[in-house]
Amino acid sequence: MPYMTFALSRLTAARHCPMIFHMYRYSFQRPGLGLCLVVAAMVAVAGNGTGFAQNLEPAPGTKAVAKPLDPSLEEIIDSPRLPNVLLIGDSISMGYTLDVRKKLWKRANVHHPAENCGPTERGLARLDVWLGTNNWDVIHFNFGLHDLKYLDDQGKYVEPAKGKQVAPPEVYGKNLRELAGRLQKTGAALIFATTTPVPPGTLGRIAGDERPYNEVALAVMKDLNIPVDDLGGYVAAQQAKLPPRPASEAPPAGKRAVSRPGEIQLPFNVHFTPAGYDQLSDLVVSNILKVLPPAKPLPPAYVPPPPKGKDKDQVKAKDKDNDAPRPPPDELHT
Repeated sequence: MPYMTFALSRLTAARHCPMIFHMYRYSFQRPGLGLCLVVAAMVAVAGNGTGFAQNLEPAPGTKAVAKPLDPSLEEIIDSPRLPNVLLIGDSISMGYTLDVRKKLWKRANVHHPAENCGPTERGLARLDVWLGTNNWDVIHFNFGLHDLKYLDDQGKYVEPAKGKQVAPPEVYGKNLRELAGRLQKTGAALIFATTTPVPPGTLGRIAGDERPYNEVALAVMKDLNIPVDDLGGYVAAQQAKLPPRPASEAPPAGKRAVSRPGEIQLPFNVHFTPAGYDQLSDLVVSNILKVLPPAKPLPPAYVPPPPKGKDKDQVKAKDKDNDAPRPPPDELHT
């Protein structure tokens, strides 16, 4: 019960659904009816699309609905003993951040900047903010999907023929090289993740456009001797095992098609199923572990110096009164 109260209170603090929290409080007075109201309210919230579901590309001409802060972007409390890992990327990286953090529990402090890192242009402008004052041991980064997209003059996703590409491959390569060079100056072990596939029917992007961008990125990483985590190649290989989706199955704008068994990427969408994000996190973790330094050892227990002179007998008497065993210091990690 305390955990449910905490979760619901977080929703209230975010001004997202106070109705649910107050119904939950009412459930203590009328347990059966109150909990039924809570469930009904949560279903209503989910049905309106205001839950923590995976982001969809906005439908043309519609306003984006205000959403609560994605859990992957929340600050965490570091253990000073553990190495620091920074995941830089767009909503794809946000999707696997929590899984990576869970799988590196007690092995690393895993952070993500408190925003979708977007295209390389934003990276150049915001990188110093993302790096902050932390001493990073490993930085796993990606840019691509937001460079190859097409927007109109108002910054909205449109069909490629009606918009302008954010950063053509040559601009993307120049920006990415500058970003990678700045990241190298941190002294952290770097890992670049290739851009995952753009399926047919994705709003504001051309299917397969990730390939020329990955070719540019791989050339940059080779020049700078930066290891590569080929997320894009892995997803393409997994999706190739399934028959292509016909265009007739494309959902209406702003809606999501139903995934088939074994499909790790959402159809007509650049985002992933929960199983897909889990598999991506496995790849990310395996590459991070190759360069992750070990945790620092626990500091030795404090041993007071032996007493001297006439205070010796007084100290002995005091210790005799406090003879209870003392527990060892707990390992700090949140």
